[in-house]
Amino acid sequence: MYEMSHTFNRNENVCLGEEQFQKFCKLFIKHSDEIDNGWEWRQKELNEGYMVKVHLRSKKSINSLVVGDHCFQDLQGHEVDDKKEVDMKNVNSDIEEAQVTTSELIRYEYHVLYSSSYQAPVLYFRACYSDGKPLTLEEIWENVHECYKERLFQGPWDTITQQEHHLLGQPFFVLHPCRTSELMTPIMGATQEQRNVNYITSWLSMMGPVVGLDVPLSYATAVSQGIFDPN
Repeated sequence: MYEMSHTFNRNENVCLGEEQFQKFCKLFIKHSDEIDNGWEWRQKELNEGYMVKVHLRSKKSINSLVVGDHCFQDLQGHEVDDKKEVDMKNVNSDIEEAQVTTSELIRYEYHVLYSSSYQAPVLYFRACYSDGKPLTLEEIWENVHECYKERLFQGPWDTITQQEHHLLGQPFFVLHPCRTSELMTPIMGATQEQRNVNYITSWLSMMGPVVGLDVPLSYATAVSQGIFDPN
């Protein structure tokens, strides 16, 4: 087991050291291996490394079926408004758009790195279609759920931006970490008396879903059962 003697004071901003970061990551990966969740650790330099996960997501593209002035969504299993019934025998002459639902796979690659500037983890990611074409920043925003878009606009994440992966030298999208410490302080401070707390689990559970990365509940259960026990 890893020794994690540091305690977090709820009255001070939580700053994570790089050694702590790596220990939390490796404990996180330990449970990932147990549940086959796909996370792995990649060592880059003697004292540097990062977590990686590749995940395939399905993107659905839907266009509206418009008949005259009426929009039908019954092809998706929704009822047509009784007040807007149209003689479907004449539908061929009135169709302006055909509703087409397609599903294509998008390959997301997530990296969790340590930022010495912010003393916090940072979530980098990139995405491409099955043909290798990368998603643009606009397409990334389109794939963010509406409820998370509102949170992004309000903070604490502020924005999704694109910048160079400082260990690989390649362009990645990133959730800016400028307020990570502010976000994590009340969480870690409130649990300072609980020794079985994994910073990475708490942080990634909040950050990940913003960009389509879910953390299974068993990670939290593992903590409560002592799998992440630092002693």
